[in-house]
Amino acid sequence: MKKTALSLLISSSLLCIGSWQTKGEYTTEEYTDGVTTFVKVTNPNGGETLSYAKDSGLKLINRKVDGYRYAFKDANSNGKLDTWEDWRKEDSERATALAKELSKEEIAGLMLFSSHERNPENGLTEDQMKYLKDDNLRNVLNAGGNNAEDTVKWNNEMQAYVEALSTEGHTLIPVNFSSDPRSTAGSDAQYNSDGADISRWPSNLGIAATFDPDIMSDFAQISSTEYRALGIATALGPQIDLATEPRWLRVEGTYGEDRQLATDMAEAYVSGIQSSYAADGTDLGWGSNSVNAMIKHFPGDGAGEGGREAHTNAGKYAVYPGDNAAEHVEVFVDGGLNLTSKTGQAASVMSSYSIGVDKNGEAYFGELAGSAYDSEKMDLLRVDNDYEGIICTDWGVTTATSDPSNPAFGMAWGKEDLSVEERHYQILLTGTDMFGGNNDAKPVLAAYDMWQKDYEAGKLPISADERFQQSGKRLVQMIMQANLFEDPYLITEESVATLRNKDYSAAGYEAQLNSVVMLKNADETIHASDLAEYKEQTVYIPSSLRYGFPSIFSPAVNTANPTMDVEVAKQYFKEVLTDTPVYAEDGETVVELVQPDLTNVDMVIVGMLSPDNGSNFSSAGLNEEGFYPLSLQYSPYTADGDNVRLTSLGGDILADGTKENRTYYGKTSKISNEYDLTAVLNAQAAVAKVEEETGKEIPVVVALKATNPVIVGEFEDAVDAIVTGFSVSDQALFEIILGKHEPKGLLPVQFPADMDTVEAQFEDTAHDMVAYNDGEYTYDFGFGLNYDGQIADERVAQYVNK
Repeated sequence: MKKTALSLLISSSLLCIGSWQTKGEYTTEEYTDGVTTFVKVTNPNGGETLSYAKDSGLKLINRKVDGYRYAFKDANSNGKLDTWEDWRKEDSERATALAKELSKEEIAGLMLFSSHERNPENGLTEDQMKYLKDDNLRNVLNAGGNNAEDTVKWNNEMQAYVEALSTEGHTLIPVNFSSDPRSTAGSDAQYNSDGADISRWPSNLGIAATFDPDIMSDFAQISSTEYRALGIATALGPQIDLATEPRWLRVEGTYGEDRQLATDMAEAYVSGIQSSYAADGTDLGWGSNSVNAMIKHFPGDGAGEGGREAHTNAGKYAVYPGDNAAEHVEVFVDGGLNLTSKTGQAASVMSSYSIGVDKNGEAYFGELAGSAYDSEKMDLLRVDNDYEGIICTDWGVTTATSDPSNPAFGMAWGKEDLSVEERHYQILLTGTDMFGGNNDAKPVLAAYDMWQKDYEAGKLPISADERFQQSGKRLVQMIMQANLFEDPYLITEESVATLRNKDYSAAGYEAQLNSVVMLKNADETIHASDLAEYKEQTVYIPSSLRYGFPSIFSPAVNTANPTMDVEVAKQYFKEVLTDTPVYAEDGETVVELVQPDLTNVDMVIVGMLSPDNGSNFSSAGLNEEGFYPLSLQYSPYTADGDNVRLTSLGGDILADGTKENRTYYGKTSKISNEYDLTAVLNAQAAVAKVEEETGKEIPVVVALKATNPVIVGEFEDAVDAIVTGFSVSDQALFEIILGKHEPKGLLPVQFPADMDTVEAQFEDTAHDMVAYNDGEYTYDFGFGLNYDGQIADERVAQYVNK
């Protein structure tokens, strides 16, 4: 894949300062972040940069080779240069050697992937010290913000703590920090991180809307640089599930429904984030600027029955009425495993939550259990594709809400009757290496004992030690290939400069603009402009009432706010009007929104979120009254059409031996932002009245902030223009609407004509809906407008996978 000018810019900034020296000795220099003082070691002749805490007790070993004196870490304090300490050797050789030295307790700790750590600003806590020391945990999920100074201090403090443990009998294995997506621009994104210290991009779905893998590659390379500046060496992504079910709650995190587009985007991301690059764009392979990719959720979780999400019992069944699971798997194989970059396959894979069933309601793969427990699914990786990277469960699959501890978060689908220890053992049997969201090594060690017992009984071909060493080798290699064994410490000033890089921010914003899709543009409402024509105009931005859903982690939150950012709008218009809220007697609950006088308004811009069915954690589609339909329309939808499934494909076996029916036939949807539609229609009615009285023309424009396909037929004929942004900033939407940037985006998913075609389509099959037609254009996959009309170029032709 070609390297863009931006890629070259990134690469030139990645060269290690001071790492290339003339012939001679290694040098050392001290740094401090105010909490931890550490030493940076610069080896001569292009040798690896090392870093270690000044007071940790770690010693250096030096070797003179061809006139150069090199430094190595004595990570086990034995005074010898062991194979795994020698940075000149291949990562695989080092990892194999180290795995043989690790105890079962140390490997059990490596198999843990921590629960979400949300407050780096608090520094190293007692709980963290406990799991680092007592449980040997080394993989930590950073779910905090993007503040550079706070995160650098936390990173360095934690690395110094585990380094000091190495002088107390622990093997020095540095902490591998990871992160969910944290760079999304739109406030509507489900996964994001606060803070200005990072560039902001569209969601995965938004980058897919550019139909340009080079933009994805740029994003990945910039992300790897920014992540490493935050100490993050593993990305929990990309999410490459095929979004073949349009109601699914996680469509925004995917690359859409088309197999080839998703494959190309996945390959660009994995190759871009894992490799380090030279200034000329040469792929250097693994290095100090590499981030391990964890492609997810294998074998694809985008076929949830009725769109329900497998984070909760509501959506634990993925269904394959089109017998099309192979297409979902192909994206993982071709977009994450069969890669040509020097880093090779994706470093790791996260398994999905769901139980797969076929059109007859029988197990589609091996058994009626979640993916982490299904050997047939994991064999698709380990056996069919010779995958030797890490397989990690999604978070919470070893707990069930029916456990005696009654956790709120538990997705042991199909294995609820097992103990926590037995679940860990069952997962190890599938070839999985890591347990997401588990800070406790005890059930992993219990699984070791179960394995050894079965081995000694002749039930298993290899011993527990051999099985643990298999995972141990993979797990330490992931940490080694990101150079964490050598250089885990961060220099505050360098991290701050990287995270506040204006070129990175500009690239992200340009991608936002290029991702916006214009669906409608009557009478050239949206046209090229220098923005001067709007400086003396007044815009009306309606407000909306949005009612939240309670989730397993938080109560419902209701809002009554303008649908677009008023402060941003003031940059472009002389005056910005919005609605006035009327409060109930409690002074907090908004009961009404009162429109202003629109007589002097020149334009109306209404922000609409996708119809909001709830979050991953709100049990969307199931309440105390039973199952109900998820919907892509704002107004209430009652599922009583001919295409509604009367008997669900998925369903639990009940106590009486019958199968549960999860149908929602005859039930009505629950949309939290139905008022978005009311806001548009009220605005249009008010504008029509002003136009009739004054003869003035006032365009009404919808800025659709989409996370899923949307049934636009409810409002399309009432407005003059529609632009769709997939988790972009309001500023980007304004600049498209006001003509500063010509729209270039294309729909990465079909926008359906109605809910009837949504019910008729198969959850596992792409491109199988009737797309909406506005009388002139059809809002199908690959559709988008620019100023001249429908965009038709080579991007679309190569990505219509029907």
